[in-house]
Amino acid sequence: MTKNLTSLPGGTRNLGNRDVARFGYGAMQLSGPWVMGPPNDHDGAIAVLREAVELGITHIDTSGAYGPHLTNQLIREALHPYADSLLIATKVGADRDSAGGWPTARTPDDLRRQVYENLDTLGVERLDLVNMRMGDATGPQPGSIIEAMETLAELQQRGLIDQLGVSNVTADQVTEARTVAPIACVQNMYNLANRWDDQLIDHLATDGIAYVPFFPLGGFTPLQADALSSVATRLDATPMAIALAWLLRRSDNILLIPGTSKIEHLRENITGATVALSVHDIEELDSIGR
Repeated sequence: MTKNLTSLPGGTRNLGNRDVARFGYGAMQLSGPWVMGPPNDHDGAIAVLREAVELGITHIDTSGAYGPHLTNQLIREALHPYADSLLIATKVGADRDSAGGWPTARTPDDLRRQVYENLDTLGVERLDLVNMRMGDATGPQPGSIIEAMETLAELQQRGLIDQLGVSNVTADQVTEARTVAPIACVQNMYNLANRWDDQLIDHLATDGIAYVPFFPLGGFTPLQADALSSVATRLDATPMAIALAWLLRRSDNILLIPGTSKIEHLRENITGATVALSVHDIEELDSIGR
């Protein structure tokens, strides 16, 4: 039996038409090195997913590009049939090549194919939430999102997708996407050291739209800053814990999806995010992104 959602840091928050725990789980690290191939520890990956749900996590983030397809298959093996309370968010807009690259795949045919691949690998008839991924590995890039969103909105109207979101986008693309269909969330890179979305987060909060930061701990290169180390030492916590706790305090529309392939790290992240930050702590941490 899962624990009460309020036992997780941050409690719950609306994600479109669903209530989810603000502390979620990102499944990208479950696949092999550089997000390619099977995990080094298959049974461990299955155990992490089951532990996440047991602890009360109700928001899991994935993508058909992870593996490719292998992360979805692990989620299906570990958790199918899915609990009604569980929301699985996936992404479309990129494929994987044999060299491990992330070539864009945003034509209407590409997007339809990816949606059907996600339906198949997750073992569902309708996807809970599909994020339209734009930009590239360096971040958001200018360009219209209209055609891509119109394709996904058509699939939504056919009953294949419940909710839509956008990922790796500019503020202008968020505005443009909302002219096509309502969006449940924006998923962009954001953390203590990378805060270019501050204004967007506040705008989305006013409109009741969730913001889901990826790489909340700095990505493949962990966050490093004197101020972060200073606060962590003072509070007898890890820098990761402080970074997650800061995000929860930053705005109540922020939903966390830190990833890990280890149960002990999952538990450490959850426990760490409960760290109480004082006004002085927050001021010191805010200086990192200035």
